[in-house]
Amino acid sequence: MSKQNPRKQTAAKQATAKQATAKQPTGGKNPGTRPGTGSAGAGGGRIPAPAAAPAAPAPEADGAAAKEFSRRRLLGTVGAAGAAGLVVGGAGGAAGVSAAQDDAPKALSTLGSTKVPFRPARAGHQAGITTPLQAKGHLVAFDLAPGSDRKDAAALLRRWSRTAEELMAGRAPDADTGVALDAGPSSLTVTFGFGHSFFGRTGLTKRRPLELDPLPDFSADALDPKSSNGDLWIQIGADDALVAFHALRALQKDAAGRARLRWQMNGFNRTPGATAHPMTTRNLMGQIDGTNNPKPSDQDFDERIFVGRDADQAWMRGGSYAVVRRIRMLLDDWEKRSRHDQERVIGRRKDNGAPLTGGSEGTPMRLDANGPDGMPVIPANAHARIAAPESNQGAAMLRRPFSYHDGFREDGAPDAGLLFICWQADPLRAFTQVQRKLDRGDALSPFLRHEASGLFAVPPAAEPGDYVGRPLLEG
Repeated sequence: MSKQNPRKQTAAKQATAKQATAKQPTGGKNPGTRPGTGSAGAGGGRIPAPAAAPAAPAPEADGAAAKEFSRRRLLGTVGAAGAAGLVVGGAGGAAGVSAAQDDAPKALSTLGSTKVPFRPARAGHQAGITTPLQAKGHLVAFDLAPGSDRKDAAALLRRWSRTAEELMAGRAPDADTGVALDAGPSSLTVTFGFGHSFFGRTGLTKRRPLELDPLPDFSADALDPKSSNGDLWIQIGADDALVAFHALRALQKDAAGRARLRWQMNGFNRTPGATAHPMTTRNLMGQIDGTNNPKPSDQDFDERIFVGRDADQAWMRGGSYAVVRRIRMLLDDWEKRSRHDQERVIGRRKDNGAPLTGGSEGTPMRLDANGPDGMPVIPANAHARIAAPESNQGAAMLRRPFSYHDGFREDGAPDAGLLFICWQADPLRAFTQVQRKLDRGDALSPFLRHEASGLFAVPPAAEPGDYVGRPLLEG
């Protein structure tokens, strides 16, 4: 692999392209595709550029445009595409749900060009919370290195924020590995959070929110402490596996000397555009997993998901709390059950996600409906019934998980399930309230094992020129 500076390579390619264009006869046929205007298709082949393709961006003084063009050179002039829809799901913590967009699915060749801003305009929330769910995800937790203090933590968050902003813009950071050199941003998001232990290690216990108090124990828990909690948490999502890994590797390298890895989990979802039209995803149990998630258009969405302006800790206003659970599904046991039995466990039809009381996926459940035998059509212990907001004094959370498969266990059973992630303004009034009720008699619980857990305070997005968490660390 050449060690030549990629910025110089990019500038040279642009100069060559400019010279070739100048020599082309006026009115004549273009003898071939101009350098840098092709696009990588789903199978890796080249797609001819549009006839009226604009020229590549000229390098700026700081090299930012050149770096972005080098990273995205195979995307050429393909227009930016929105994701097929916000698809989120959950199992064991609550019924998962989707808030699909109305847009038709975009061509797969545009997938890599979708960019999510590191500093989103909407209310200053970090990316990766209301962002449409991506195809590939990494969850990773770090503990500060022994002897590290508040100053070291601030330096790390400053470096991480700079790296995340570059990567999400489709640019390669300094000392880049080149793993994602040929890809666009691919809807990359990087989200940062603080665990309960972070505040003690940095001398900030007085600024630790009460909402970050440890989650209670649940009877179904079989938690591995080594794979739970942590000082710092990062959620990475992207629609390309190499782009996601590239971000993970860059952030892990940034942590050297200041923080060490505590645990890592890798997940996946259906790739946007893989279905004929936007639809709710299925989990590894084959169930449509997501129907009634809170939607950003709901009047009380921000109140339920994001910390309000009256919060005691000013640095968390506009932020959210993430509950993370690694939930293994006992798929061998589940798959032995008939479809009829599975549907009664969930409370919804397996083929289209409709409630057992009838209608389509979006039809409200009729929790008071009884069958000819006088028994509830949706069983009293059905997962969807117990987790419904109507059964929990309106408690709701935004579920945004990934499925996972980590190989097979010694008995041949798949080590697979759900990386459950939910967002809320107050975990005690959302996740904990719902999980306590599920813990007392959810028909789905015998098919699940909660093996890891974490709760993290996720502050709002960084202000321009700032880094994530600065109001906490320097306020």
